[in-house]
Amino acid sequence: MTLLPLKPIESDLADKARATINQRPQLEELVAQATAKGLRNVFFVGAGGSLIASYPGHYLLEREDTYPVYKLQSDELNTGRTKRMGEGSLVFLASYTGKTKETVAAAQYARSTGATVVVVSKEGGPLADAADAAFTGQSDLFLQLAAYAVMRQGGVTRDWALLDRALDALPDALVSAAEQHEERARVIAETLKDEPITYVLGSGPSFNWAYGLAMCFLQEMQWKHAAGFNSGEFFQGAFEVVNDDVAVINLLGEDASRPMAERARRFLDTYASKKTFHIDTAELTLPGIPAELRGEMSPLVIAVLMDRLARHYEAIRGHDLDQRHYMFKVDY
Repeated sequence: MTLLPLKPIESDLADKARATINQRPQLEELVAQATAKGLRNVFFVGAGGSLIASYPGHYLLEREDTYPVYKLQSDELNTGRTKRMGEGSLVFLASYTGKTKETVAAAQYARSTGATVVVVSKEGGPLADAADAAFTGQSDLFLQLAAYAVMRQGGVTRDWALLDRALDALPDALVSAAEQHEERARVIAETLKDEPITYVLGSGPSFNWAYGLAMCFLQEMQWKHAAGFNSGEFFQGAFEVVNDDVAVINLLGEDASRPMAERARRFLDTYASKKTFHIDTAELTLPGIPAELRGEMSPLVIAVLMDRLARHYEAIRGHDLDQRHYMFKVDY
């Protein structure tokens, strides 16, 4: 096995987060206009990592008394063509490249229904051309900001000044979290690099990266067998094949679903402790993040931790994260 140099924590990680947060005024105005015209419902649409990025925002809106909110895989929208979408719908779509063909098609279809279509990508592209409004930035953070805008315009009562403080502190807190987690990420990747399969568990808004670590980082980018499970669903079958010989990564955020992740931790520590690793945001300092909002920020932190863990797998296994068999190489 040929090792690769470990890529450092992105030097512009905080700057990218700030640039995304700085678009809040334009996003708030756009949502205000949609609300004034008669907002009926909200959709988050994407594929792969961009669908994964929508989980925290969707989770927030599901818990608040605002508008009906739906989360759809891009081709599920293209083929299913839900009748709930139309005038009065606000549709958020994301694509890292701005070129994901099924997401571009979903944006075009959504716009044809009369919905207001808002997209976020790294660099514009065809997706931006299919939208009513296009933004650039970190999609997971942007989509959570979109949820906050909908909540504010929907009349949700909360301490919005406290949220402003949390978002001001978030960019540096993300860097701090990545730095604190580096040695843990190295140990996990080194220990599990040759495992035949790895199970990843997460609950609530952190389930997204249980799914994402398994499917995107380990399967797609490392060609390793893996499976992601909701921490509650883990006890509906998957736990029967877990023991001390099976690798498990358990993600624990600080949101309302944390008891689900703690239940999984208790089981794993009892029956499968030898190859189980818990990644818990409660162990991180997250400087400047008010205690009351650590739960809402924790899925954004986990996203950064998963990216760093993937970089450690890349270095220790000598398998570049950009290496592919089929993606971007064949017609599919």
